Amino acid sequence: MVGQLEKLLDGPTVSQAVGQNAVKVISGLMEGDSAALSASANRLIRLVDNLGLKLVVSGDREILSSNSLVLAVRTVDGTNFLETSVTIYNTDNVQFGTLSRSRLQRSGAALGSVFLPSTLTASLSPEQQQQASRVQFTFYNRSALFQDVTLNNTVRVSPVLSSSVANLSISNLTEDIRFTIRNRPIQENFSASCVFWNFTMNGERGGWSPAGCSVVNVTAEETTCSCNHLTSFAILLDLSRKETIDPQHAQALTFISYIGCGISAIFLGVTLLTYLSFQKLLREIPAKILVHRCMSLLLLNLVFLMDSWLSLHSSKELCISTAAFLHYFLLTSFTWAGLEALHMYLSIVQVFTPYLSRYMLKFFLMGWGIPLPVVIITLSVSDTYGLVTYGKYANATTDDFCWLKSDIAFYVGVVAYFVVIFALCLLVFIIVMVQLARIKRQNPQNQLPNRSVMHDLRSIAGLIILLGLTWGFALFAWGPLYLPFVYLFSIFNSLQGFLVFLLHCAVKENVRRQWRTYLCCGRLRLPENSDWSHTATKKNRNQSLITVHSIVQPFTRRKASLTSNGTNISGTVFADSGASESSNSDVALNELHRRTLSRQVHRGWRETTEKAALSSGCWN
Repeated sequence: MVGQLEKLLDGPTVSQAVGQNAVKVISGLMEGDSAALSASANRLIRLVDNLGLKLVVSGDREILSSNSLVLAVRTVDGTNFLETSVTIYNTDNVQFGTLSRSRLQRSGAALGSVFLPSTLTASLSPEQQQQASRVQFTFYNRSALFQDVTLNNTVRVSPVLSSSVANLSISNLTEDIRFTIRNRPIQENFSASCVFWNFTMNGERGGWSPAGCSVVNVTAEETTCSCNHLTSFAILLDLSRKETIDPQHAQALTFISYIGCGISAIFLGVTLLTYLSFQKLLREIPAKILVHRCMSLLLLNLVFLMDSWLSLHSSKELCISTAAFLHYFLLTSFTWAGLEALHMYLSIVQVFTPYLSRYMLKFFLMGWGIPLPVVIITLSVSDTYGLVTYGKYANATTDDFCWLKSDIAFYVGVVAYFVVIFALCLLVFIIVMVQLARIKRQNPQNQLPNRSVMHDLRSIAGLIILLGLTWGFALFAWGPLYLPFVYLFSIFNSLQGFLVFLLHCAVKENVRRQWRTYLCCGRLRLPENSDWSHTATKKNRNQSLITVHSIVQPFTRRKASLTSNGTNISGTVFADSGASESSNSDVALNELHRRTLSRQVHRGWRETTEKAALSSGCWN
């Protein structure tokens, strides 16, 4: 019978008489055995939706009703949409009107009602507004078509009410749509849940999903529901911007993103307080870069956490401001990761680089200044920031998020910027890996006896996190790989602040020493001179190299300084940014720095000797 109905309604239009007969047939089926309908339920639901799209409407409205099903269609002007409502008192009494929201809420005798605001079509393109020529409302007085095999017999489903506008995906609403459904008689100790119908659950048979929905208020007469925005951290670099995702995965990604960002925000704050409170930790340039990077990541996490909540407000200016700040802090996070890579290259590869005056000031201006014109230019172009549709789920619902609306602005102002920074970080990573492999191959006798493959893997993982290469998971989130890489992206990048805390605080000996000296008591407390003795020993160990450099400098005319701006041999980017001062990662990286420095010093000493010999006439 379902197959015959599909053939009957297959034409471009459906007359009122044929439509009424189809509604009666479907209503009759709904009164039958729900188990027998389960295999064809989704097809019947789609039949009703298609009937509303094809129904010939005489005048401005058409209502098809039966015992268990009501289909009401009203013609509208999508370019100048007026607020409207429909109230269903019973299957034979359906009223259209322009009831206000407050009056609609007082219509308690109704079985169901829907209020549509005048801003419903504001977010549609001009072409879509032309298509939005009708609104249809469907009321299922019986839930026979919406049977979830995973629910037990104690679960009762209320009548089902739906609304659509010419089969278009409506989003970016500044005023919410209100659905009110009268509860069936219920027991005293009932528990209400808010759910939506997901066509893809239970082997394409459909099922009720609570993903993102929660109960706001419940009485014996009605239940008020709120569905949260399901937004994962991956939206910031969702290169496809087109992929659909199952609501259950969307919920899991949302939990991962918000829990991860919350944890990261806490530990980024601890990292900042640690380095700002103990000035001994801020003597080195890498530590100063770390502070700015942590500040950027902290602000990025905080704005992201507030974005979905702020997008619920009806203020367009607030949403634009939120999106602009989110864009700016995302770019500054990329920039500071790139500057960390640049400083690593200058410290490890170009040891005797020309001295740069006001080194940290220039990094500060680049880190916070370079992203600024990108955001200002994007703001100057109209309609680039605002509410965007995110999470196109299999049940045709969407969520909104304050972000870049324009695809061109997103790909130029975010993706292109990220690719440049990522290429720089990846290049530095490859150079460091090649240098480490060369040292390990040329000097196997100097390797630690207990060093294993796992030690090397931990060193590589630390360097990947240090350079922010985990953002690169976004580059592989395409097609069949979209979902797994979105999970990887959300996990590693929402927890990036926590990983930074582990690398720069939890496992670093000098940071733990500061904690034990000034924050601990009893046996855990260290005397204040313990930190001075450790530092003095390291300075004495490096004194000979500094002396050699002071001799080489006048002859080579290289304005290099190992101690300028707080940068010294022991304070390289690896010593201050690695996993631990005594960890395998730092041993390997510091070995690379030491050997590079030794080659540079040896070359400079040889040049000095040759020039000294020539000046005294002793050279053959």
